[in-house]
Amino acid sequence: MNDQMNFDRESLENIRAMAGDDSVNRHSREWLTLVGKYRYVYNWKWMGLPIIQLPADIVATHEIIWSVKPTVIIETGVARGGSIVFNASQLALLDICEGAAVSLAGSNRKCIGIDIDIRSHNRSAIEAHPLAPMITLYEGSSVADDTFRFVEDLVTPEDRVMVILDSNHTHEHVLRELELYSGLVTRGSFLIVHDTGIEADPEGTSPDRDWGKGNNPLTAVKAFLQINGDFSAEDDISDKLLITSSPLGYLRRNH
Repeated sequence: MNDQMNFDRESLENIRAMAGDDSVNRHSREWLTLVGKYRYVYNWKWMGLPIIQLPADIVATHEIIWSVKPTVIIETGVARGGSIVFNASQLALLDICEGAAVSLAGSNRKCIGIDIDIRSHNRSAIEAHPLAPMITLYEGSSVADDTFRFVEDLVTPEDRVMVILDSNHTHEHVLRELELYSGLVTRGSFLIVHDTGIEADPEGTSPDRDWGKGNNPLTAVKAFLQINGDFSAEDDISDKLLITSSPLGYLRRNH
């Protein structure tokens, strides 16, 4: 066993031991609850635009993108644009490392961002960003037929596709997104479902939202995995993160 393999083995052992430590898990959840009231996830930017994610989830997504090397990343929920710029930056880095593109406009890789309401100032910020040539925006419901047809038409059989769901967080909406977009995910690639952690939030955390305990992305993921045997939750990712908005939300397509 070479040095890198030994390092990876020890890392996995530490991850699994940490995940089995009830105290660590309890304190991780407590910390997330404590900082949640200060809107902690709103404090981060990627290349100038608010990303609205926990830093650990950002790094996990980077590791997945580097591993999968997708040519297309589909994201539902654009918000202020930081996450789609992050995805585009990772695709641009893949191009640089592969020597595949001389310009952003000439890249075969692309990000597709869908949101029911792309506010004008957010659209302007995204479209003015240096990575804009790699980004396509679509305003509409992610579960509408015309939206899905638009996305489907941008994907070719040769593409390696990864999907990230981060829009409306109700069970019904996320389950419909999973049913629609899972078919576009390439075998070996990932479908990331954000904010599954809502299920563990204290009662009354989001009184102005349509989602909450028993009605959220995690309940949708569990229902989806019962009916779709092509995907599995990558427990080791959640176990490694601990400080995450998306426990059990990292799904790999196996078949």
